[in-house]
Amino acid sequence: MKINKITFQNADGKDLSGRIELPVDQKPHNFAIFAHCFTCSKNFTATRNITRALTGAGFGVLRFDFTGLGDSEGDFGDTNFSGNVEDLLAAVEYLRVNHQAPTLAIGHSLGGAAVIFASAKAESIKAIVTIGTPSDTKHVKHLFGDQIEAIIENGEAVVELSGRPFKIKEQFLRDVDEQMLTQTLKKLRKPILFCHSPQDDTVSINHAEKLYQAAMHPKSFISLDGANHLLTDKEDSLYAGNVIAGWASRYLEILTEDPVKSNFEVAASLDARSGFTTQIKAGNHYFTADEPISYNGNDYGPTPYDLLSSGLAACTVMTIQMYSKRKKWNVENVECHVTYNKQHSEDCENCENDSAKIDTFTRHIKFPDDLEESQIKKLLQIADKCPVHKTLHSETQVLTKLL
Repeated sequence: MKINKITFQNADGKDLSGRIELPVDQKPHNFAIFAHCFTCSKNFTATRNITRALTGAGFGVLRFDFTGLGDSEGDFGDTNFSGNVEDLLAAVEYLRVNHQAPTLAIGHSLGGAAVIFASAKAESIKAIVTIGTPSDTKHVKHLFGDQIEAIIENGEAVVELSGRPFKIKEQFLRDVDEQMLTQTLKKLRKPILFCHSPQDDTVSINHAEKLYQAAMHPKSFISLDGANHLLTDKEDSLYAGNVIAGWASRYLEILTEDPVKSNFEVAASLDARSGFTTQIKAGNHYFTADEPISYNGNDYGPTPYDLLSSGLAACTVMTIQMYSKRKKWNVENVECHVTYNKQHSEDCENCENDSAKIDTFTRHIKFPDDLEESQIKKLLQIADKCPVHKTLHSETQVLTKLL
């Protein structure tokens, strides 16, 4: 994935720190926003794993720190639940202006509750996902234990959450009491997926049942069986991410390039809006070629010369293995690494002239350690006989005709 560090301002002018993660091989078909769990951050392991699964499915994802958490500005003690909702709306606006408006909103734990409220206000959000989310925002108050009385009496108190001290003010208690999550769900007419573990001992699965009953169709539920509340097991968070990507594809418009159609063995297609990102058909296979970002490409695929070098490398190892099997030599594995550049010919008479440079492919071949020197010598000779090698050395012509 490609990760870009970004900052954007919330409604109070505070800078919020975020990461935008993009697919490595395509333009994102949709953008998603991820709201982390209470007192967590954008860099929480489960958040990163779920994001990785989504980018692998072609989504662009913005994950960020709420005010006063992680790398974002502000004092967590001065925040409240409504502020988290406003932070999410600021993130929606950032994506709308700088990339494209997000269509998917995902929230973990109390972040899921914030996502529900924000999605009711953000028109671009077409699908919603909650993970281990309480059915009542007041549920978070149990985390404060016997400090609630101190918060009410003194206006604030320091509470230890997840092994770290946080200052909680009375306004936070009032704010979560005022939120009406199930009422908002009943009015929300957007597809929603509830993900929850039956073994969640922080937010029991009964909360998922209440949320599901309150929501209108289309609604779905996925059991994260065996997972804990924070999805600390990598397999659990990656599973959740893959499920979310698959579920969301049913409700979001996912535009993909039409595959190149051709009766010829190889074909390439490039429209005016795609820069250098080229769709290729090779036999029964489809893939993308591109140029690196330094050449104004998107780096979504190998360059044309990378593909040419790949053909030489592939043909080399195929030819060596084919010969080895015929000789009944046990060559467990052979590797061929290729570099391409332009160099002066060793016998060049006009080396000071740049036009005298010739295309040079350098192969680095690796054999198993148990081969005899005579075998290696023979196999290196065979490498020079691979068909692509011969093609590159032969006089070649390219005939261009109008289709």
